[in-house]
Amino acid sequence: MFAVEVRDHIMIAHSLPRPVFGPAQGMHGATFVVDAAFFTKDLDDDGLAVDIGLATSVLSSVLKPLNYKNLDEVAVFAGKVTTTEVVAKHIFDELARAVEEKKLGSGSDRICRIKVMLHESHAARGWYEADL
Repeated sequence: MFAVEVRDHIMIAHSLPRPVFGPAQGMHGATFVVDAAFFTKDLDDDGLAVDIGLATSVLSSVLKPLNYKNLDEVAVFAGKVTTTEVVAKHIFDELARAVEEKKLGSGSDRICRIKVMLHESHAARGWYEADL
């Protein structure tokens, strides 16, 4: 399996209003470093799994609606607790849609799996990955 992984980040605010989250129940900010890996079983004639430039642009466009936002007020998260895992799944879904819409160029047809990892800090991260 081949993979191309690109990185970006988002700065968000949110609350996690359930007792299990302790002090994170209140409004707080977070900067997530976001890694997105696109997996293929083969390479194209140029030796590429996925065009890194297109992967970087697509990730950036998927993250833009979340950056500098209060996730408690973002419609796609209405009724959800915006844990790292929930946000990772949302980003995955948007990247999968971009693959389906061929936004990663000719490499789109080869992408068979995506992994989205959000780094909460130097000591904690969460992710979602699945086959397409």
